[in-house]
Amino acid sequence: MSGHSKWSSIKHKKGAADAKRGKLFSKLSRAIIVAAREGGPDPDGNISLANAIAKAREASMPKDNIERAIARGSGASADGETYESVVYEGYGPNGVAILVDALTDNRNRTAAEVRHIFAKHDGNLGASGAVAWLFERKALALVDGERYDEEEVMLAAAEGGAEDVEPDGSSLRITAPPEALQTLREALDAAGIELESGDLTMIPKTTVEVENESTARKVLRLMDALEENDDVQDVYGNFDIPERVLEAVAP
Repeated sequence: MSGHSKWSSIKHKKGAADAKRGKLFSKLSRAIIVAAREGGPDPDGNISLANAIAKAREASMPKDNIERAIARGSGASADGETYESVVYEGYGPNGVAILVDALTDNRNRTAAEVRHIFAKHDGNLGASGAVAWLFERKALALVDGERYDEEEVMLAAAEGGAEDVEPDGSSLRITAPPEALQTLREALDAAGIELESGDLTMIPKTTVEVENESTARKVLRLMDALEENDDVQDVYGNFDIPERVLEAVAP
């Protein structure tokens, strides 16, 4: 199991803590607003909205919050908000490639904040296209590996279009083409298998190994700082921190 793979589990746990502070709910609402604005308020005909709603439900976001976000995005609410999607690309310590997905109502503000975060943590913001080619979009789902039999999960995941199922600590990590995320959810649900999390993500094609503890801390601090920004939705890196190092430096 790679350090990068374990990072996805750490992010999931961290997300649960963020939800208690309301920060995650704010970001999830923004994603629903944009999806509803761009594809309409009906999740049956808007796969982006269906995925955003499913992610919100996994984080235990209240139904009223979800419905208000859909109304804002579709224009049914008087306080409609305008956000646009922006992707930032850069490098962190040790040449780690980092991809940042943001939803913002002020591109200049967000760009300045992201650039400052990179610079503060020994990284630098690059031009468009600098690192995107190092990643590929995939659907990623986590299932409790101690609760469910691996073969059972593999059979259900295959029905949902999964490409791979592999152990990830106490979880089973399922990857699939991005367009198969909803089908994967439905196949696992039909088999009585509950997801720990399911989302679209960017998986690195190649990784940079970070074995030095000091450098690993810098990389993780940069990732944390970017994720703490209100406009940032997701952060991806192509680092591979060995598990022994990750356990020594991760919170």
